[in-house]
Amino acid sequence: MNTEELTSNQQSPEDQEKQELLQKRGEIPRHIAVIMDGNGRWAKSRGSVRIAGHKAGVDSVKDITEACGQLGVGYLTLYAFSTENWGRPKGEISALMKLLVQSLRNETRKLNENDIKLSSIGEIDRLPPTCRRELEDAIALTADNKRMELCLALSYSGRWDICQAVNRISKKVRDGVICPDDIDDETIKKHLSTAHIPDPDLIVRTSGEFRLSNFLLWQSAYSEIYITDTYWPDFRRDELYEAIKAYQSRERRFGKVLSHFELEEPSVAIR
Repeated sequence: MNTEELTSNQQSPEDQEKQELLQKRGEIPRHIAVIMDGNGRWAKSRGSVRIAGHKAGVDSVKDITEACGQLGVGYLTLYAFSTENWGRPKGEISALMKLLVQSLRNETRKLNENDIKLSSIGEIDRLPPTCRRELEDAIALTADNKRMELCLALSYSGRWDICQAVNRISKKVRDGVICPDDIDDETIKKHLSTAHIPDPDLIVRTSGEFRLSNFLLWQSAYSEIYITDTYWPDFRRDELYEAIKAYQSRERRFGKVLSHFELEEPSVAIR
């Protein structure tokens, strides 16, 4: 199936069947977050420049967003540009910003038609003015959509997120709005950039790296993590389905004991 030629109203019967089986098989994650990694290596393996990998990765963004909307995923967060990415060569950063603008211009109308809300987290003020305007316009246009929220993590890092939450809380303590003794997990959660979004149930990382790379550090405390060797430009909906199957096969404990059997003391063999 060439998913790039399909809209939500042209989903193939085969793919629809796969999604129905997946929905019957178990719970669909409410929030999926993706560390989209491997664009540069994908391009290098083909003897091309890094930006070619980033451009190819846009097609994966389209397909995964569409598939998540069809499956009933409530929130999809994509790690699009990290705080650390500002340290890349200026030429690559400029090309990435132009690609972001182009993608927003090309895809916002389709997001709106499919009732998908766009949002963003991160130090958005660091983005070039043109990027900020396109992003703000897209967010405003889709603000009332309900089907799914697509959140772009741009100029984002988990440490930044925690620091800005601490700063906001500190100011409220200084102003007498919050008592220091009343600060708890919930207080911090409400001051993170993701306060309006539930913590991710499933974090997917492409390209085979086993690290979070400063992504949603607080929010990922009990997320299930799925690692695939596939580079992001090759990650499409069938790969997503495998990630969801892996999620459905896991017992989420959140640090607790779920079964009565596990409460029993282990037997000791006497010889």
